[in-house]
Amino acid sequence: MAEECDAGAYQRISEPQVAWGRRVVERIPLRGDEHVLDAGCGTGRVTRMIAERVPRGTVEAVDGSAQMVQEARRQLADLGPRVTVRQSDLLELVVATPVDLVVSTATFHWITDHERLFARVFAALAPEGRLVAQCGGVGNIARTTRMADEVATQEPFAGPLEGMSNDLLFADHVSTVTRLREAGFEDATAWLEEAPAYFDDLQVCARFLATVVLRRHVALLGPDAGLAFSQEVARRLREPDGRMVIDYVRLNMQARRPPDAAGARTA
Repeated sequence: MAEECDAGAYQRISEPQVAWGRRVVERIPLRGDEHVLDAGCGTGRVTRMIAERVPRGTVEAVDGSAQMVQEARRQLADLGPRVTVRQSDLLELVVATPVDLVVSTATFHWITDHERLFARVFAALAPEGRLVAQCGGVGNIARTTRMADEVATQEPFAGPLEGMSNDLLFADHVSTVTRLREAGFEDATAWLEEAPAYFDDLQVCARFLATVVLRRHVALLGPDAGLAFSQEVARRLREPDGRMVIDYVRLNMQARRPPDAAGARTA
């Protein structure tokens, strides 16, 4: 299952992720009656956008975090029963009824086994069903990570952070298309885009870092030391114009399950 995140804080400060999700959802051609799976729904802000695009359809929202699922259920309660939320590891994803569309934003990079991930998504789709997703791509938060690594060598942070695992997969577009095709998808495309997030206030940037980018560091350091760590990283991200910049790079992908998928791999 996915590691836990402060769902309440994420709901308040996840504006960059919401903006990316909005652009992804708005570019999907839809009839309005599709059955959609939101893979990695977080607190449900993008799920609501999807539901608005399918007024005659349904949305099944899935997340690996129990806290995220609880918050999403609260945020989306007014849309029931057309929108349902449940907890599931995406690597173990199973759906009762195949879906017409899988949408995912800001999630897939937290999963390092994309071969199995794409196989599970493929299995969840009905014939001719589509995958439209966006996550961190190659080069994502490279400068931010470098600054965090530098701060992590200093006291009082060095001891608790020694040997910390930070497994993420920021894939490139070429390998992503290959993995999608190997999972059985057709019409697979992928591309990268720079999407930096700007912050004018150091404390706002630090809280964002602590909740999203550096949450594994904060889990090891504790709330107070974790915030101090995030504040120091934010200071190092300050540009000459005074703004803090987190160097996000997004990996976009689209693919389709063929009409007859006999023989395709499932994991």
